[in-house]
Amino acid sequence: MEYLSRRMVMYPHLNAAGILFGGMALAWLDEDAIIFASDLLNTNKIALVKMSEVVFKSVANIGDIVITGTELVRVGRTSITVRSVIRNKTTNKVILQVDEIVIVSLDYNKKPIPHNLEKI
Repeated sequence: MEYLSRRMVMYPHLNAAGILFGGMALAWLDEDAIIFASDLLNTNKIALVKMSEVVFKSVANIGDIVITGTELVRVGRTSITVRSVIRNKTTNKVILQVDEIVIVSLDYNKKPIPHNLEKI
């Protein structure tokens, strides 16, 4: 798994309990998965179509550094499936894990089209 993205948890990222807001973590994970897929497929004409169960395993606090890792799991005809993890670099604990994120390649009419990636 490649850990390419780093962020510092700041006050706007916190929920009412004073820890990283789950919606913010999911937004980061979504963005990083799309960037990973865009690099892999060599296009920005893609969309996230499915995210499997989201499992929150630990928290992040103000000032913690969090890193996002993404890896390719499966290659379909028009889509790829990736796994993503957000880890707290400060504590080395997994914050959030999503085992299946499906991203589809789109044409200019926003319809799925085959990509050029070989099956793994």
